[in-house]
Amino acid sequence: MERPYIICHMVTSIDGKVTGNFLYQDRCQRATEIYYEINRRLKSNGFICGRVTMEGSFTGGWYPELSNYEEMPKIDYIPKELSGFYAIAFDTHGKLGWKTAKIEDEDPGYDKAQIVEVLSEQVDGRYLGYLQKMGIPYIFAGKNDINVGSALKKLKKLIGTEMLLLEGGSIINGAFLKAGAVDELSLVVSPTIAEKDDKPLFWDSEMVDFQLVDVENIDGVLVLKYKNV
Repeated sequence: MERPYIICHMVTSIDGKVTGNFLYQDRCQRATEIYYEINRRLKSNGFICGRVTMEGSFTGGWYPELSNYEEMPKIDYIPKELSGFYAIAFDTHGKLGWKTAKIEDEDPGYDKAQIVEVLSEQVDGRYLGYLQKMGIPYIFAGKNDINVGSALKKLKKLIGTEMLLLEGGSIINGAFLKAGAVDELSLVVSPTIAEKDDKPLFWDSEMVDFQLVDVENIDGVLVLKYKNV
């Protein structure tokens, strides 16, 4: 395969939502714990999230002052030091502000993951100067938007990723599904119905068939494993 094997690993509500207040309710706590346990057990080369998810989970909206950095040409930047375990941000316009080159998180499934930015050519060249100053690798995968297929081929060829976890949200999950780049689903279902405006597992999706290959009931939380057929 020219690209990494992709497992979409998510906590969902009974009605298939992946964002919203239900994630912070007591009833969802056990599902979240199981999600992190599986995340560690899968032993991937890292995880992929969109800009909104990365900002909410890690960067908190901080952004560098770009006038402090030199403008760089829009070509891939891969430093010599690669860790083998990555936090891959699909960040079309380069809007994420990182204060370190690796994720600092108490959960061992994320801690010390080396950040990799996937960008379009719409990014400000000074943002590239900032990323290089930070020692953060980046690749380009499209002129105006990110082409999922191109991005994944580069992630395998240039970074060496063999298996990655796709961990939302809805928009990037939907983009991967439409690109035929979801090989497996790993769903941890919280025994909760979400609110009507919460986002679904896949946004703007197309019809794709999956085969259920495993079901587990852990303390009232369903863990479902599907493979793309």
